[in-house]
Amino acid sequence: MRALLWWLLPLGLLIGFVFLGGALFSTDAHTLDRHAILLPPSAEHLLGTDRLGRDLFARVIEGGKNSLIIGALSALIGSLLGLMIGITAGYFRGVVDRSVVVLIDLFLTFPTFFLLLTLVSYVDASVWMLIVVISITGWMGTARLIRSEAFAIGAKPFIKILKIGQVGLFRILFKYYAPLLAPIFLVSFTFGVSGAILAESALSFLGLGITPPQMSWGSLLAEGKAVIDVAWWVSFFPGLFIFLITFLLVQISDRLQALFNQRDLQSGA
Repeated sequence: MRALLWWLLPLGLLIGFVFLGGALFSTDAHTLDRHAILLPPSAEHLLGTDRLGRDLFARVIEGGKNSLIIGALSALIGSLLGLMIGITAGYFRGVVDRSVVVLIDLFLTFPTFFLLLTLVSYVDASVWMLIVVISITGWMGTARLIRSEAFAIGAKPFIKILKIGQVGLFRILFKYYAPLLAPIFLVSFTFGVSGAILAESALSFLGLGITPPQMSWGSLLAEGKAVIDVAWWVSFFPGLFIFLITFLLVQISDRLQALFNQRDLQSGA
């Protein structure tokens, strides 16, 4: 548990910096300054400026909000979708389960990123549209894990007794299935946030994601590739924040999984 807290602390500080930094740093992320084009990091511009003279520190804060919102909401919707589909397959079994397996395999047949590219090419990119698109391509892994665990739960004697006693479906699912499936959902969600942030960053880097005047870490990274030879900081700092947030989330996901595995071993003993 202590190891998990050591990773949660820097994650909380990073999220706090993104969402509260704007209140402490008054420079506008959209203000142009023709006298401050491509200035390196300094006391006046902590992370330097871009090719239009805009302060990169302010833009990293503003872009981080969109990146984190897209990542968190996409992972939440995708995990909830995977949870519902997985429970449905594991509880009803039979034809329902076979249909769900076919659906999951159908989605997994296409490489996820190319499926993302296909979907965004037919819609106008925006924060909410990216959330929907990334969610659609991010539920399969959670669904497979939940389905497998739901099968194991459904085989337990007390679940069979509840079914024989004609206990309501929603009561069984929410009172008995949900607590047992919560660890899997939490781990999948945490890992899914990092995947969604990377997916959004990749799409924005290719010009298929967030478009000006909106910004994200991915779009800021893309803006800097044209001047990377003369202004390394324009791409470096957005890329650094993408690395930090995904690294922290993956570490937290691993610690959560280890914690839940340890608890299951102790309960089994």
